[in-house]
Amino acid sequence: MRRTLAAILASLLLASLLADEAAAAASAAAAASGPQLGDCVIFRESGAGRILKAPTYWLQGWIAAVYRQRRQLDLCPRIGKPATAYTPADRARLAAAMPCVEQVAVDAAEPASASLPRDVEVTRVQVMVAEWETPWSHQHGTTGWLFRGQFLDQTLQKGALIDMDAAWLERCEAER
Repeated sequence: MRRTLAAILASLLLASLLADEAAAAASAAAAASGPQLGDCVIFRESGAGRILKAPTYWLQGWIAAVYRQRRQLDLCPRIGKPATAYTPADRARLAAAMPCVEQVAVDAAEPASASLPRDVEVTRVQVMVAEWETPWSHQHGTTGWLFRGQFLDQTLQKGALIDMDAAWLERCEAER
């Protein structure tokens, strides 16, 4: 009788463990499947520093459309000035060229021209803007893709659609 009871308890424990593993695998598969319509997403910028952290600025919204696009992987545009001096137009030009590479890795066996360009598939999304927090002056934070109520060169408004690369976004846990 004890052996039967021990076997039943062991079976229940094993079934519970397998169910937990299956649930974890299912949630990991859902996360790895990529962005889905209606997902809450957030774009974060800044927040650097170990002891004194810079403020984090962000843009939050909902995915309104998802599509795949073929692009040529090429060299990033040369702006010719330090990143701190980029204008919103410079940042928009760089963002439009992404994904891109800073320099070509040169292999002794292949010429550098053989490395570029090549086609890559990127996932693009349209984000319906819900909320945001941007710096309004250089004293509030470094100018980046979010600055003075804008994302790159687009003015932020609730309900506006912004087209961007899905790789720039994180999922968020927000109520609709």
